[in-house]
Amino acid sequence: MIAKIILIAALMLSIFIPFMAFLLGERKKGRLKTTLAINITTFFAIIVVANIMLFGGSVNAAETADAASGISQGLRYIAAALSTGMSTIGAGIAVASSASAALGALSEDSSVMGKALIFVALAEGVALYGLLISFLILN
Repeated sequence: MIAKIILIAALMLSIFIPFMAFLLGERKKGRLKTTLAINITTFFAIIVVANIMLFGGSVNAAETADAASGISQGLRYIAAALSTGMSTIGAGIAVASSASAALGALSEDSSVMGKALIFVALAEGVALYGLLISFLILN
């Protein structure tokens, strides 16, 4: 319990200390990049230490069947989240480019509205496919 409190405090300090150093530090070129690099480095170092403390323990023979079941269940959730998240990010990128091109084409010739709408809808379909895959993974 105390280790969790220490890790949470360390994570909070890894955010606040570089930010305060940025605000109160010497005004020179490149200090934002330096502050951001320090922030990212300390944050991920603390995350690695937290994972080592969380998963670094002994395993008994009676717990292995439950642990294997728990790990497979957790990996299913991670896979479902990744399939939904990555497909949504890809669909957002595709919609952004296709919708701006469709608006540009539509401003020149209004007869291309149906074709432009189809391209935007196809780009949005990528997110729906990722959501369907995550439902298949979970069931």
